[in-house]
Amino acid sequence: MTDFPTDTRRDALAAWLGTLAPRYGLDLPSLVPASADASFRRYFRLAAAGEHGASLIAVDAPPPEKCREFAQIAQMLADAGVHVPRVLECDFDAGFMLVTDLGTRAYIAEMDSSDTARAKPLMRAAIDALIRWQSSSREDVLPPFDEAFLRREMELMPEWYVARHIGREVDEKIRGVLDRTYALLIASARAQPQVFMLRDFMPRNLMICEPNPGVLDFQDAVYGPIAYDVASLLRDAFISWDEEFELDCFVYYWERAKKAGLPVDPDFGEFYRQIEWIGLQRHIKVLGLFARLHYRDGKPRYLADLPRFVGYARKVAERYRPLVPFARLLDDLESRAPEVGYTF
Repeated sequence: MTDFPTDTRRDALAAWLGTLAPRYGLDLPSLVPASADASFRRYFRLAAAGEHGASLIAVDAPPPEKCREFAQIAQMLADAGVHVPRVLECDFDAGFMLVTDLGTRAYIAEMDSSDTARAKPLMRAAIDALIRWQSSSREDVLPPFDEAFLRREMELMPEWYVARHIGREVDEKIRGVLDRTYALLIASARAQPQVFMLRDFMPRNLMICEPNPGVLDFQDAVYGPIAYDVASLLRDAFISWDEEFELDCFVYYWERAKKAGLPVDPDFGEFYRQIEWIGLQRHIKVLGLFARLHYRDGKPRYLADLPRFVGYARKVAERYRPLVPFARLLDDLESRAPEVGYTF
């Protein structure tokens, strides 16, 4: 059927697709890998003949990967006016889905940090989609991004980045800096207005299609801080922007969100601080997560992006006096002398 190595889950997926082939005009021999991500989910593309397009995507998401959540949140996003794959068929127990195909043009492949003129309309379309999603927010629908959740994510850093990657013991001094930093970031996150939050709203998960953008990888959505998703959009794992472009996008979001009736802080300076502090929470998580992907899951490509997140984290921590001890910890971990010229 394909040129890639056989495995039992792919064979089971192919057999399941065989039962659907007549209904969707599936060309089973055309099944090829489409993409994979940081989880254990895999995506395959195959040709189809029918009303849903010339190709469809088969998803292999072995339990406990979140097929049910994917289908539930896909419907919520669609109801909010966000372009997402439509779930055509699913076997939740097996972890298989057949969904519509949003194409092959990911935002990340079409973006160049030196060409902000091309990126600007793409980012604004993404921000508009985000605002539609947030505007549909309701309490007690999605899991809360609460203190325990926030802390659990950040604890990946000492275990996997500090101890495993850097090779440093997490002694009392390091633990104290981390605990004080975590307390500040958790308090800031919990004080923000809470809305529907996608968690991985970034150019790699956005597709150029009509209507634009298509949104992927949303099964981990939660109810959390309003500034989180716009921070993750601009301070991404795989591309960095200059501060002028970031600010233009943040201001665009803030103004559009206010017009949409979202509860963003009326003071842009305070809203920008919220973006930076919740962004730092994400960066701390990612330092641990990317190290774990390498050492535990055998996915070394993520290790190359650790310096980008150290840079993000240091820049934010140096900017705010209460976070300066964390900036100095990062310097110490990298055997760097503390930089001068802090701004507060």
